Amino acid sequence: MNGPQDLGGQMGFGPVAPEADEPLFHADWEKRALGLTLAAGGMGHWNIDESRHARESLHPADYYSSTYYEIWIKALEVLLERHGFVSGEELTTGRSLIEGTPPRRVLSANNVSTVLAKGGPCDREMTTIPRFAAGDHIRTRNLNPQTHTRLPRYARNKFGTIEAVRDGFVFPDTNAHGGGENPQYVYTVVFPATEIWGETADPTLTISIDAWESYLEPA
Repeated sequence: MNGPQDLGGQMGFGPVAPEADEPLFHADWEKRALGLTLAAGGMGHWNIDESRHARESLHPADYYSSTYYEIWIKALEVLLERHGFVSGEELTTGRSLIEGTPPRRVLSANNVSTVLAKGGPCDREMTTIPRFAAGDHIRTRNLNPQTHTRLPRYARNKFGTIEAVRDGFVFPDTNAHGGGENPQYVYTVVFPATEIWGETADPTLTISIDAWESYLEPA
C-alpha cells in the first residue's frame, strides 16, 4: 500500500542524519518493545509480512510522530487485538478482562538464542523456470494496492534492466493477508537515476531494487 513508510523520493522530510556511535537502544523500554514483538510473533499467529502491513497501516500523522519502536508497539497492539489476544478495552485500561486466544506455541527464554539464530528464511525451492534473464529490459507495473506490497512507489511504471536472477522467495503481497506463500523468483533490477528521479538527476548514477516476478513486465 502507499503508506507512510514509503518515503523514497518524498520531499520535505529533511536529510538523513545518522548518529555517530548510535546505540542499539535509546531507552530501556525499547529493549522490551523488541522482546515483546519477537515473543508475540513467536506465538505463530501472524507472519513478518502481516506485521509489516500493520505498521504501514498506521495513520500517517501517528506514524511520522512516532519513534521506530513506538511504531512497533502500536502495530503489535493492532495484531494482538486482531487475533483475539486482547480487546481494545484491555489495551485502554491495562487490565485483563477476558480470556483471549490461546497461543499456538510459546517462546521460552531458554529457546530464544536458538530461534533467533535460525531466523525466518523466506527462500523457497522453485519448480518453474524464471520468466526473465539477466540483461532483459523490463518495465515495473503501475501498482497502487490497498494491501501490502514490496514494490516501492518511486519504482513503479519505470523502465529498467535485469541485473541478476535470484532464488524463489515468499511473495509478501499475498502472505501478508492469508493468501499463502506463493513463492516467486526475485530479480535485481537496475534503473538509470534519470528514469527514477527525472532529467535533473545525476546521469552517472543508477538505482537497483529487488523485485518479485509479478511486479515486472517485458519492456
